[in-house]
Amino acid sequence: MTNTIPAKKVGIISAGAWGTAVAKLIADNGNSVEVWDFMESVVESINQDHVNDRFLPGVKLPNTLTASTNIEEVADNKDFLIIASPSLYIMDIVKSLIKVQGISGGKTVIGVLTKGFIDTQAGPSLILKSLEDYLPGFYRNSLVYISGPSHAEEVARGKLTGLISASKSGKNAIKIRKLLSSNNMLVFPSLDVEGVQTSGAVKNVIAIAFGMLDALMELTDNFGDNSESLLLAAGLNEIQTLGTALGSIYPETFTSIAGVGDLDVTCRSKYGRNRRFGGEIIKDRRIAKFENLDHLINNIDEIGYLPEGIVAARFVHKLATQYKLKLPICNMVYRILNKELKPSIGLGEMLRGMNL
Repeated sequence: MTNTIPAKKVGIISAGAWGTAVAKLIADNGNSVEVWDFMESVVESINQDHVNDRFLPGVKLPNTLTASTNIEEVADNKDFLIIASPSLYIMDIVKSLIKVQGISGGKTVIGVLTKGFIDTQAGPSLILKSLEDYLPGFYRNSLVYISGPSHAEEVARGKLTGLISASKSGKNAIKIRKLLSSNNMLVFPSLDVEGVQTSGAVKNVIAIAFGMLDALMELTDNFGDNSESLLLAAGLNEIQTLGTALGSIYPETFTSIAGVGDLDVTCRSKYGRNRRFGGEIIKDRRIAKFENLDHLINNIDEIGYLPEGIVAARFVHKLATQYKLKLPICNMVYRILNKELKPSIGLGEMLRGMNL
């Protein structure tokens, strides 16, 4: 399928690997794209050399993709704005954009790539709800959540990929679908913003467990491929359990690319940061220096990359407590990260004690 919509002006907030890959995809579709990042070296690399050496090395970027450290300039008067900043920083980002032309009047269609939850006074919240509560009223039930099994490294290199464009506004979901669709990018609209967001956030927690299991398979004879499939299936159950509690009424979401598809690639791919982190917990005693989960999150930059599942684990634990849900895998990851449980002991006990 070839994208045939007229050229649009698009802003991308955050030039990480995923933000850059989506920016390239949109620019390759014939649109004018400007990316924001706070790092001058990243901006210079994109503008001068047409690459993002720090976050997406080896991928040539089109000349129609430029970058800036001025976030208001990037967001100003755009047809579309795609937010790709990490969940820890997304609210501060949005607060800086509230008066930008296009957003203040509700003319800019906003899509969100960020996985995770946002902390609020009422407890953890799905990202779109928090943003819609803060943005002008035009955006109520109109933001679009973009998710699916889509590692940046493969999307940027044109490998066939599928995404979900989820919004309470079917019209906006279709607009984002048209913006992203190409011969190698298949985009499917959905109304299930709760289910798709939950899947995108919780799969990162499951992937940390998967990485620990992967490492233990190399170190012991107790686990194998069967164990991985057991963990994957049980993880999907936990995603659906929480998604339903948060308002999803579409069971098919969890068996779609938004659910099982994204979970599978996040757990199994060599590009998965959360899987990598889980493996490092076992092999490199990665969390030994941290006192507990809060200490780890407050010093997350020391890891050198950002496994979103670390932050999501804290919020999933709070939500499980709030809704009285049994989520043994997520609870196990939380307890390990919070230094309540030894990794090698916790994973085996959790797998043997599951009741699917």
